[in-house]
Amino acid sequence: MKKNQVLIGALLCLTASISWGAMFPVAERALTYIDPFYFSFLRYLAVSVILATLLFIKEGKNSFSLEGKGKKLLFFGTMAFTVYNFLIFAGQDLLGHNGVIIASIMESLMPMISILILWVFKNTRPMKYTIASMFIALIGAILVITNGDISFLFLLKDSLIPILFILIGVIGWVIYTMGGDQFNGWSTLRYSTLTCILGTAVSAIITFLATAMGLSVPTAEVMQSIYGEMIFMIIFPGAIALLSWNSGIKLLTPINGILFINLVPITTLVIVFIQGKSLSSFELLGTFLVIYALIQNNYYQRKNLPSQVEELNPRKLKKII
Repeated sequence: MKKNQVLIGALLCLTASISWGAMFPVAERALTYIDPFYFSFLRYLAVSVILATLLFIKEGKNSFSLEGKGKKLLFFGTMAFTVYNFLIFAGQDLLGHNGVIIASIMESLMPMISILILWVFKNTRPMKYTIASMFIALIGAILVITNGDISFLFLLKDSLIPILFILIGVIGWVIYTMGGDQFNGWSTLRYSTLTCILGTAVSAIITFLATAMGLSVPTAEVMQSIYGEMIFMIIFPGAIALLSWNSGIKLLTPINGILFINLVPITTLVIVFIQGKSLSSFELLGTFLVIYALIQNNYYQRKNLPSQVEELNPRKLKKII
C-alpha cells in the first residue's frame, strides 16, 4: 500500500471510530425517552435519505440498480443496520448506565471476531499468540463488565441476555465490514447507500411488527426531547462514520482497518470521564488489556504470518449467505 493511501485510510477509520465512541454516551440519554427499535430505525431512515440523495446527485439513478446482487446487499445490510443497531442498543438499554461502557468495550472485540471468522471460513487455526491475545482481551472485557466485583458472576444470568445481544450485534458489523470486498467495482457511497436502504427496510418491517404487538410509537414530544441527540446520531455516528468506515476499510483492507475500532472504548471512557463519572482502576485496567491484546495480535499477525490475515476470498464468504 502507498503511504498516502495508508494515511488517508487511517484518518477515515479514525474518524469513524471516534464518532462511534461518542455515540454510546449520547444514546444513553435518548434511550430514556425512546425504545431501541424506533431509535435505530428512525436514525437510519434519515441516514438512508441522506445517502440516497448524495448517490443520486453524484452517480445518477442507474447507481441504484442491484445488478443481480440484491440478496448479498440485503444480507449485509441486515447484518449492519438491523442486527447490529437493534441488538447493540437493546443490550445497552437493558444494562442501564453500565451499558455505555460495556457496549463500547464489546466493540473492541471486533478484531478477534474477525480472526475467528477467518479461521472458520479459511479453515486456518490461529497461531498461539493469537489465542493468547484472545484470552487477554476476554479477561480485559470481563474486568470492565464486572468492575472487579466477583459477585457479578452470581448475577450473570441477569446480564447474560443483553451482553449476548451486544455480542451478536458486533458479529453482524464484522460480517458487514468484510462483505464490502464483494463489491470492489462499486463506489463506497453506492455500497453504503444500498445496504443502508435495504437494511433499514428490514428494520422497518420488524419495528412495524413490534408495534402491532404493543410497542409504543414515539410521540412528537418524545422526538422533540431527543432532537439534539438524534441529529448527532444521524450525522456523525450515522452518515459520516458509515462513509468514512467503508472508505477507510477499502483503502486499508478489513483486517487492518478494523484495528481502529479499539479507539471506540477510549473515546467513550474519555467522554464519560468528562461527564463526571469516576472510572475505577478495574475499568481502566480492563480497557488497557483489551487494547493491548488487540494491537499486539494485529502487529504479530501482519509481521509474522501475513497469509493468516489475508482477506476473505469472496467465494469463501459466499458460504455465509
